[in-house]
Amino acid sequence: MERFEATFDSLYRFQAPAWYRDAKFGIWSHWGPQSVPMQGDWYAKGMYIQGSPQYEHHLRTYGHPSEFGYKDICALWRAEAFDPEALMEKYVRAGARFFAAQAMHHDNFFNYASAINPMNSVNVGPKKDICSLWQAAARAKGLPFGLTEHLGASFTWWRVNKGADKEGPWAGVPYDGNDPAWRFFYHDNAHYLTDDPKVNIPWYATDEAFHRHWRDVMFELIDRFQPDFLYSDGSLPFGRHWANKPQRCEDDRAYDVGLEVVARLYNASIARHGENRALYLQKNQGPEIYRVGVLDMERSVLPEASPFPWNTDTCIGSWFYDTRVKYKTPAQVIETLVDIVAKNGCLMLNIPQRPDGSIDRELEDILKELGGWFDLCGDGIYGTRPWRVCAEGETRPAPKEAKTAWTEGDARFTHKDGRVFAFLMNARPGSAAVLRSFADCVVSQVRLPGAGELPFRQAFGALIVRLPERLPTPYVNMLEIRGTGL
Repeated sequence: MERFEATFDSLYRFQAPAWYRDAKFGIWSHWGPQSVPMQGDWYAKGMYIQGSPQYEHHLRTYGHPSEFGYKDICALWRAEAFDPEALMEKYVRAGARFFAAQAMHHDNFFNYASAINPMNSVNVGPKKDICSLWQAAARAKGLPFGLTEHLGASFTWWRVNKGADKEGPWAGVPYDGNDPAWRFFYHDNAHYLTDDPKVNIPWYATDEAFHRHWRDVMFELIDRFQPDFLYSDGSLPFGRHWANKPQRCEDDRAYDVGLEVVARLYNASIARHGENRALYLQKNQGPEIYRVGVLDMERSVLPEASPFPWNTDTCIGSWFYDTRVKYKTPAQVIETLVDIVAKNGCLMLNIPQRPDGSIDRELEDILKELGGWFDLCGDGIYGTRPWRVCAEGETRPAPKEAKTAWTEGDARFTHKDGRVFAFLMNARPGSAAVLRSFADCVVSQVRLPGAGELPFRQAFGALIVRLPERLPTPYVNMLEIRGTGL
């Protein structure tokens, strides 16, 4: 296979690999030192913002960030109960067909034995190569393995560690991010610090030295792990779109390092397999950009089916472990998955781990429920493609991932091997399911997995299926439909 060049024209040849299009559901370990305080996402930033809940927690639990900073939080991370093999077994049983591990978050702490950054999980905290352990466990189960990187935004995201309290007993006392001895970890980014709320600093504003650093770290990840996919928490680095200045990407040389990384990822896969089986996941910033890989929608879904495979990344709770957060129900996860798959997407679900590496009993129960549903309905998920109609009914997923109030008329469709799978989003036992997308089809059989064949008739352009008094699952039920013209 022809190698990819680090240009848009060359990378536009990318096509999503078959394994990804078939897998549909994966689990993600979004885990690192920020789990230690058990106060949720962005702790490494919030602890340096006076008045924030995370600052208050840090002050009262660990001390002032001038004396006990984030570097000291990292030293507290032990991962003493981390058992990747046992967790991977649970994830596979829950239906996962790929797995992602976080390589680093915006906190600039690396979860592997990096030769570039000494603040990593082998030198500090757990004294374990977290990513390598995850990779071995995933490979043992035959799962494609990917890495997620959140380094691109780190440079300005973490400028607050150069600040100081504005009032109170520590007013004016510099936070530990001002210590020159730790500049390699906290970044040389003091020039982005501002008290003026009118100054809009682009989240990904950096300099060329950091661009090269990001590229070198990505090269290290690719060369060391040969991942099946790489996810960036943002769009392709480091173009003007991050500064909210739309510009055609072909004219913007600021994307050069991003293109180099994507080309290296794909070429490494070609060298290994003879063809490209890798993919690059990135956030939406326009079709010219995401065509080099796969579009990712954080905590969101597309309104309609896409001709191109796409991805949703979301969490069952908070991104990092948070004692205050209520988890999504199995029903919410399943309904979201079905809606996404019907629209040609895949779902990557974060299961938050406690600082010791374990997961809550509550999460284990949710995973078991997911696995039981996949046992019944997985045939309509794995290896499927969108049908000519992706949905019936007027209901759309609720905003901000709230529980959607589906109606009896809501359905989602997939197809595979001449069969159509109709997912009834809110089936009522003993009722008649009415589907109006089969008017030009001749249906010969309708089957409900877990209950067998069902009586049906076609009349007035509708397929009318009599549902049993007892449905096989309390979640989304699935009809397997056979016939001609499907």
